[in-house]
Amino acid sequence: MVDKTQYIWIDGEMKKLSESKVPFLTHSFHYGSGVFEGIRCYKTENGRAIFRLSDHIERLFFSAETMGLKINFSQKEIEEVIKKLIKKNNLEECYIRPLIWHGEKMGMDPVDTPVHFGIAVWEWTKYLKKDEVKVGISKVMKTHPQTTVLGAKISGHYVNSVLASRETKSRGFDEGLLLDFEGNIAEGPVENIIFCKGKEIHTPTIKSILPGLTRASVLTIAEDLGYKIFERDIKPEELKDFDEAFFVGTAVEINSIASIDDFYFTGKDGKTFKKLKEIFVQVIHGENDKYEKWLSRL
Repeated sequence: MVDKTQYIWIDGEMKKLSESKVPFLTHSFHYGSGVFEGIRCYKTENGRAIFRLSDHIERLFFSAETMGLKINFSQKEIEEVIKKLIKKNNLEECYIRPLIWHGEKMGMDPVDTPVHFGIAVWEWTKYLKKDEVKVGISKVMKTHPQTTVLGAKISGHYVNSVLASRETKSRGFDEGLLLDFEGNIAEGPVENIIFCKGKEIHTPTIKSILPGLTRASVLTIAEDLGYKIFERDIKPEELKDFDEAFFVGTAVEINSIASIDDFYFTGKDGKTFKKLKEIFVQVIHGENDKYEKWLSRL
């Protein structure tokens, strides 16, 4: 996966990936107190373009503030570093992983801990291997919103995702789906979920999810196409009423769902999914001027 990645960026310097080391007593390694982002760069007819770069870095800085991670770089500086790093590694398309973490210190309070900032890029194509995935509702509940800041992309949150993913895959599903503390549909381990019925789009509220940037983009595209958008609580029992369902997210991009447990099966044609995916693919590859503002050109 990272065979073509030769260089990473850490604390202001380009370094060889093979030479990067993290001390064993790193706070974030033990306690999950780091924050990160997932971003994608795409090849277009006019060179490379990063999808919603500024929005991702803005959220990264918000996440860092949430965890008390003090950053010595501006958002614009980090955006330029990412562009240079992609060029340095000679990658046409890639996944981008900025990570900020607390350094060497043990104990819960990371005050006065040195803060480190690293960025890696690598080739990463399709996250879910199937075009239509079989999804299972996990026995693992989504993290309660009063126990953390779900709008921040904190490393420790993803223990919840790992457990849900392992649990559902052990039962033969391709991916999992988590319910929130009230029994409503929340999201996948690393994906938001969207449902369609006729000209209506239904998706869970942001109270128990990470409100993804791909989710926001797809909802905007759908609204521009004339769909009515409903962000609301959705119970598993309602799934049989929908025509289509699909995952959205940076890693997964936009991926159709074939079934969810015994409650739900997709419609026969999937017209909404196909149309939204068609436009989304155009957007990320610089083929739709209407959404050019979402692209940062290299």
